[in-house]
Amino acid sequence: MSQRIAPIPVRDGIAPSFLHLPAGDWESLFAFLLARFPHVGEEAWRARLASGDVYDHEGRPHSLASPYPANRRIWYYRDVPRETPIPFDAPILYHDERLVVADKPHFLASVPGGRHVHETLLTRLRLALACPKLTAIHRLDRETAGVILYCADADCRGGYQTMFQDRAVVKEYEAIGRYDPALALPLMRESRLIEEADSFRMQEVAGAPNSVTRVELIERRGAYARYRLTPDTGKKHQLRAHLSALGIGIVDDPWYPELLPDKAADDFSRPLRLLARSIAFTDPFDGSYRVYQSQRTLAWPDDA
Repeated sequence: MSQRIAPIPVRDGIAPSFLHLPAGDWESLFAFLLARFPHVGEEAWRARLASGDVYDHEGRPHSLASPYPANRRIWYYRDVPRETPIPFDAPILYHDERLVVADKPHFLASVPGGRHVHETLLTRLRLALACPKLTAIHRLDRETAGVILYCADADCRGGYQTMFQDRAVVKEYEAIGRYDPALALPLMRESRLIEEADSFRMQEVAGAPNSVTRVELIERRGAYARYRLTPDTGKKHQLRAHLSALGIGIVDDPWYPELLPDKAADDFSRPLRLLARSIAFTDPFDGSYRVYQSQRTLAWPDDA
C-alpha cells in the first residue's frame, strides 16, 4: 500500500494498492499482467479489466484494449480469498478529530497485510467510524491484544509517529509465562535481535544490544507467573523473544521457542497470553498528558 495520495478511494475499508510498471514493449497492459502475475490467471485478469477494476495513475479505468503504460503506475484493489471471521470485538477507548485509541483483541491484525485484509482492526475502524483516511500510528502483532493508536488526520500522523521514534511513549505490557524460581526479578533484558534467515522469527545474537525490556513479577500461580513488561525499544517480537530466551516463554506462543507446524490455523481458545496493558504520552499537538489502559484480562492456563 502506498503512502502517496491514491487517485482512487478506499473501498470497503481497504486502501488501493499500486504497481509501478517497468520499461518494456508488451503489446498491451493485459499481456503484461498475464506475464507478471501468471498465478492470477487469464480469466481473472480479463474480467477485472473488462469491468474497469484496474486504474491508471489518474484514476481512470483501464480496459482490455489498453496499451502498455510503461513507467507509469496502475492502481487496483486486492482480490483476496475469503477470510476467517475474527469473532471478537475491539472497543474504542477514545476518539477525537486526530486520534483513535482501540482495545485490540487477540487474533485480529492491526493493519491489512498478507492473508489478512478485510479481517483487520484498521478496516473495521474505517468502516465503523466512516473514516476512510484512518491510518496506523504503530502496530501490535496479530496475536497480541491491547491498546493501539490510529490517526484520523493525515497531517497529524507524523507528529504521533515521532513520539515512538523518540521513545517518548511509555508502553506497559502483561504476559503469562513459565515461572522460574532461579530467575532474579526484576531484571533488564538487553540483547541484539535479528530476524532469522529462513523465517520471520527473531533470534538473539552476539553484538551491541538493540533491544531492552524490563521484566517484573506481578504474581505467581503454581508453575506460571504473570509478568509486567516495559520495553524501552520496539523491535519486532521483542517481548516474545526476550521471555523465550529467559526460559519463561509466553503461554500459547505459536512462534517461540519453537514455530508450531500448524501456525496458520488459529485456535481461538488458546490466545497468546500477551497484552498491551497501557500506553502513556504527552500529546504533541495540545500538550495534554494522556494515559490509555486496556480493559482486557489475561486468562491463566487451566493447570495454573
